[in-house]
Amino acid sequence: MVLKSPRRPSLLLRGPLHWPAERKRSVKDGVLALGLALPAFVPTLSHIGAQIGDLPEHPPDTLSIGLTLAQTLPLTVRTRRPAVCLSVVGCAFAVHQALGCPATFGSVGIYPALYSAGAHQVSFRRTLAAAASAGYAVLAIVLHRLGSPDRIPDYLAFYLILAAVWLVGSGVRRRRAEQAERRRLAAELAAAAERARIARELHDVVTHHVTAMVVQSDAAQFLLTSAPERAADSLTAVSDTGRRALTELRYLLGVLEATGQSASASASAGRAPTLGKVGDLVTQARMSGQPVEFTERGDRRARSVDVELVAYRVVQEALTNAMKHAVGQPTQVLVQHGDTQIEIEVATEGSASSPESAPAARKMGRGGGRGLTGLRERVRMLDGELVAGPRPDGGFRVRAVIPTQPAQE
Repeated sequence: MVLKSPRRPSLLLRGPLHWPAERKRSVKDGVLALGLALPAFVPTLSHIGAQIGDLPEHPPDTLSIGLTLAQTLPLTVRTRRPAVCLSVVGCAFAVHQALGCPATFGSVGIYPALYSAGAHQVSFRRTLAAAASAGYAVLAIVLHRLGSPDRIPDYLAFYLILAAVWLVGSGVRRRRAEQAERRRLAAELAAAAERARIARELHDVVTHHVTAMVVQSDAAQFLLTSAPERAADSLTAVSDTGRRALTELRYLLGVLEATGQSASASASAGRAPTLGKVGDLVTQARMSGQPVEFTERGDRRARSVDVELVAYRVVQEALTNAMKHAVGQPTQVLVQHGDTQIEIEVATEGSASSPESAPAARKMGRGGGRGLTGLRERVRMLDGELVAGPRPDGGFRVRAVIPTQPAQE
């Protein structure tokens, strides 16, 4: 029965998506093992290796060849089973040195085995390090009793070299863990930003259209008794507003479902609200009983989807606040197209002496706080600026300056 660590599931349990990476890593480890094993049998390289003890060498035999292979071939599992690799290579190295086998290039395998244990071992790291240190101490004692001319400083220096190799691997492992943590935090931040963006989009779409539908429904109820012949127009406006809301919600859901090129294609296909549809917002506000004057200056140019959408949302939020908190007050919408920016101003009038104007302005500031705060963030992401507040002569004003770039850029 073969026991497997629960923290490192088998290749089969990891799924087909992990197989290419696992195979690639196994191939690299196998190449490294062969790269250390083959030179051990090349005469010009066979005497180069890690050596401690300086005991009299015995003639090469089958045992020495087996120990040489035992110090190199286990490296094929150095990343998947680093503890097993270090145990086998370390024991073979110790026996090879204690028996006084001829120096071999294969003894260099102790270094990558230590590095791999430091870099890839997940659990029982301290236990493995303590066991390796204890094993080296036993080897030093055995070599001393077998008549090795080396002294304590020699054993200590070799031990420090081995420890340095382990620490290099541990440093690599720590750096990889920090990078993984940074990637995780970046993913969480990106997810939080995406959730905030979705919340802003839903707020803009739902709040505006539902507010318009509530105002239009109230008007229809009033007209049913006072002017029944006009009630049908208000009900038609409610229906049209609902259809617009469904259209924008479908677009938003389509963007959420799409990824990468699909999302970009959906946005560029013209389904996202743009400045060209501001007239629909004005018409909708008028049908809700809000007197709105719309002025557009300058030549309309092709803008990026982000700029068009944010500009549209600024007008939408400002008109929503006007319909909610300044019903029946004259409202001016100004959109001015420039070479490098778009200026938007939505102002709701109100007499400074009117007792209703100041409370209405305060309500617009408070009631539209969530939407205006989100708009400020979105405009700021485009290096723009949005200012909203009461006017000196009464009423409320929202002004946004959005830098632009041609759509193809």
